[in-house]
Amino acid sequence: MAQRQRVRRKDRGLCRYPLLAIPLISRAAQAAYDETVGSDRPTADMGTGPASDAAKPAWDGQALQGDPHRRDDKAQRVQAMFTAIAHAYDINNRLHSLGLDQSWRRRTVRLVEPIVGSRVLDVACGTGDLTEAFARAGATEVTGLDYTAAMLDHARVKAAKAGGAVGRIHYLQGDAQSLPFPDASFDIVSIAFGIRNVADPAKAIAEFRRVLAPGGRLAILEFSRPKAGFVRFVSDLYTQRIMPWTASLIARDGSGAYHYLPKSVETFLDPSALSVQLCSAGFVHVTAHPMTMKTCTVLIGRVAS
Repeated sequence: MAQRQRVRRKDRGLCRYPLLAIPLISRAAQAAYDETVGSDRPTADMGTGPASDAAKPAWDGQALQGDPHRRDDKAQRVQAMFTAIAHAYDINNRLHSLGLDQSWRRRTVRLVEPIVGSRVLDVACGTGDLTEAFARAGATEVTGLDYTAAMLDHARVKAAKAGGAVGRIHYLQGDAQSLPFPDASFDIVSIAFGIRNVADPAKAIAEFRRVLAPGGRLAILEFSRPKAGFVRFVSDLYTQRIMPWTASLIARDGSGAYHYLPKSVETFLDPSALSVQLCSAGFVHVTAHPMTMKTCTVLIGRVAS
């Protein structure tokens, strides 16, 4: 117990003083690269290794000059980038959130309780971290849906290894804007760090409302930009200057995924604007729950009983 408390105090210290994390991230990135990517991978220029499926990056400098959310080919680019980074998605999440990403997901689960006996749909489930959290919390039926087959491949492998409730998760490929389920099929719909990657977020939110039963809950966990001057400066320094380099190194990524990430956060709806979309789609009692100095926010919307 004492050891666990020391670890938690250390985590809080890094979160309170994010600049302390920068040299740690740089050293950890190289170590993680050596361990995860390994010397058996080609050492050619980024984009020529097995993690890159296309010769042309999904997101190059030209594609990121404007607002990536306004591009007609956004869905195809997002799918290509996640295909390229799926193999290193989990380790990059753990490392670059300083291990906080799982605690953010666990809090998201708590905010939509009760879970026991619920039917849950986790949209843009990726490799299944939030999906698994719902299964472990006692949901009766858990479905994970994602647009990218490569992410689902990793999710299924993890579920098979875990067994138990996690092993019973049903994963399928699909589009958040056109969910393959009847009306009122679920008690909870969630989406973590995925709504900004959808081509038309308003259309997806309307679909979430459609498949939720009366009394159902929607949870949207998404990055947000801190408003406080110094915290925002440090956050921007980290996400725009440090993270793209270290994350690309670990994933040996040439798709531009980790350059798209900060740009997509900067140009996306803030929590207030996203809350308006939830209300417009028919959700009630919409609440916002910022976390870790407002670097991410959970929005909760409910369907009237």
